[in-house]
This record gives sequence, structure tokens and C-alpha cells, in this order.
Amino acid sequence: MKDAISTLKSEHRSMSMILRTFKELARMAQDPAVRPDWRVFHAMLYYIDKYPERLHHPKEDRFIFAPLAARSDRARRLVEELRSEHAAGARLVRDLERALFLIEETWPQGRHEFQSAVGDYAAFHWAHMRKEEEQLFPIAQHELSAEDRQAVNAAFAANTDPLAGLGERDFMLLFSRIALLAPAPVGLGEPWKKAAA
Repeated sequence: MKDAISTLKSEHRSMSMILRTFKELARMAQDPAVRPDWRVFHAMLYYIDKYPERLHHPKEDRFIFAPLAARSDRARRLVEELRSEHAAGARLVRDLERALFLIEETWPQGRHEFQSAVGDYAAFHWAHMRKEEEQLFPIAQHELSAEDRQAVNAAFAANTDPLAGLGERDFMLLFSRIALLAPAPVGLGEPWKKAAA
């Protein structure tokens, strides 16, 4: 169980780094004199949309939330709240998509709406991850049976098989692409070009 919780916390750290980078780049995009490279925003949006939805949340839902809700009345309400937040987070990603489309099509208009959408999503997701780590994970450590823990650890160990690992490798490549596209000082990419006068 400790290995599974460590894996989830590590994934939270990766998502937090993407969110911090997204917020900083949205702040940099407020300068109307420098036209952003939209590719980095598309790569980041793809990452935050697909990584939680395809890899992270399904593991939580199936291997932590479901057995914990079945075993603990104390955790059931919290699990329902966290599942609801997973759905709300997906809706906030749609808001981010709309804001990115707006800024990309109308730039320099749409800058403030975009920064606000990025900030709203980041604050929401950070609060959600904090709730999992501070409230749910300790309950899971205490309430899940030894058999539950073995099943959870086995499920997370299975993530290293070639088919499951393919998805994780793809996301690591995307993570690297974001670092290469993001301009300094945030990433390793070229500075954004000055806007035409």
C-alpha cells in the first residue's frame, strides 16, 4: 500500500509541476508585445486532460476509492466528494480549452480570461490533490485490510508491464516536449517572438 500511495504522490508532484508551469506561461502571455508559442499551451492542455483522465484517476477510482468506500463508512462520503471533483475537474479542462481557443484566435484579446481559467484550474486541482493526500490516503493506510493492500500494490506493480508502460512513456515524452517548448526561464525553449507592431 505504501508503494501505491508513493506512486500517487509522485504523480501529484508531476501534475503540480505542469500546473505551476502553465500558470507562469499564462502570466507571461499577458504581455501584448510578445506573441506566445501556442504549441506549448496545447501540449500542456493535452497533458493535464489526458494524464489524469487516462492513467491517474482510473487507478485512484478502481484501486483506492472503490475498496475504501466498501470497507469504511468514514471514507464513503469523502470518496464520493473526490469522485465528484474528478468530474468537476474534467469540466474545468473544457473551460481551459475554450479560453485557449479564445486567446489563440483573438490575441492579444482573451489574455485575462485565459490567465483566470488557468488559475482556477490550478487552484482547484491543488486543493483536490491536497484533500487526497491529507485526508484520504491516511484513511486508506488505516482502513484497508491486508488483502486490500496486497491487491492495490499488485495493481500498481502491474503498471510496469509493457502495455501499461507504453502510456506512461508517452506521457513522459510529452512532459519532455513541454520542457523543450516552454521558453526560458520556465523551460528550455526559444524566447517568444516580439509581436508585429
